[in-house]
Amino acid sequence: MFLWGTATAAYQIEGAVAEDGRGVSIWDTFSHEPGRTRDGHTGDVACDHYHRWPEDIALMSGLGVNAYRFSIAWPRVQPTGTGEANPKGLDFYERLVDGLLDAGITPAPTLFHWDLPQALQDRGGWMNRDTSQFFAEYAAIVADRLSDRVKMWITLNEPFIHMAYGYGLGVHAPGQALLLDALPVAHHQLLGHGLAVQALRASGAEQVLITNNCTPVWPGSDSEADRAAADAYDTLHNRLFNDPVLLGTYPDLSAYGVEMDVRDGDLDVISAPLDGLGVNYYNPTRIGAPTDDGLPFTDLGITGYPTTAFGWPVVPDGLRELLVGLRDRYGAALPPIHITENGCSAKDTLDDQDRIAFLDGHLAALDQARADGVDVRGYFVWSLLDNFEWAEGYHQRFGLVQVDFDTQRRTPRASYAWLRSRLSPDAS
Repeated sequence: MFLWGTATAAYQIEGAVAEDGRGVSIWDTFSHEPGRTRDGHTGDVACDHYHRWPEDIALMSGLGVNAYRFSIAWPRVQPTGTGEANPKGLDFYERLVDGLLDAGITPAPTLFHWDLPQALQDRGGWMNRDTSQFFAEYAAIVADRLSDRVKMWITLNEPFIHMAYGYGLGVHAPGQALLLDALPVAHHQLLGHGLAVQALRASGAEQVLITNNCTPVWPGSDSEADRAAADAYDTLHNRLFNDPVLLGTYPDLSAYGVEMDVRDGDLDVISAPLDGLGVNYYNPTRIGAPTDDGLPFTDLGITGYPTTAFGWPVVPDGLRELLVGLRDRYGAALPPIHITENGCSAKDTLDDQDRIAFLDGHLAALDQARADGVDVRGYFVWSLLDNFEWAEGYHQRFGLVQVDFDTQRRTPRASYAWLRSRLSPDAS
């Protein structure tokens, strides 16, 4: 059965940040620091999904999806990231999973979508190798409670983005601007993924995936310098997080003048067989030769295409290009793919024709990739609801469903009705 779903993340929708024993996350800390988020917005209440989840499941049922990708908040389960579980936190996710199953919707939880417990960040966060083991212990706790009902698990969401934005550039939590010194975060996240795979398998998990943010990389010109820069960027954004998982090796990082601190056995753990690869796609990236900022590439931006409300280029065929490229690069090592995020920010209107055009184009590209022989088994729209869009706060609207953040009223947009019509033959 092909999975048609929507996707969300805990900190972006749950709210209830101080209820039922939940601990503090790095996003709680970051969003309350002056100047970190647009207009000082926080996820303290967000969509109040913690209390309104039955209404949100009803919206999914009305949409006609058969799967839901959500994330589990680590600090809700383990308030300090280590030690005993918080029973009330696990109870919440058990209620959510049972509600989804009762509605005929497959739960697809992600264990880490960027909301690291602050107590672990105080010990170094993902710069600290110990966090990898703590993550596996947390995975075991969640799986022990839910694996009898949850068959599909995702370990990490977009480890590249978390490393680059959170530790490299400092624009996301935890707000550290380490540039290339942030590269240990890549290895420790991937090691945590591999150790979590072991924990999930030990608890009987049937399907385990990782979700990587992937982008087709276009050189700015045919010049040797631009092509070399594009290769360097492709290595950092795509291959750094796909090669170790799928091939058991790191790509050549000599363009960055660094090597990974890899211990014996690490890559065997990281490359444990998976049942699928989650791919998040938003747009290609156009790269040129480096300037003088110390990086071996320059992001040139993409022109000549429509843009989302976020200013991102809308390039539907980039999804087909990406999927075919992954198939060609990894061959038999590539497991089945699930598109775990694809969507766009649009104007805050109920008649969101731009979003309909975006989805229509990308679903056509998905159909073409499948016709070209790429094994894709799921597609999840980002997002079910308008939500807390990280450093942009509540200014970017990604939802098929509009949320009035003053009243928490949910109103399905035109894209919701369009997708319901589009899915009706397939999502039963």
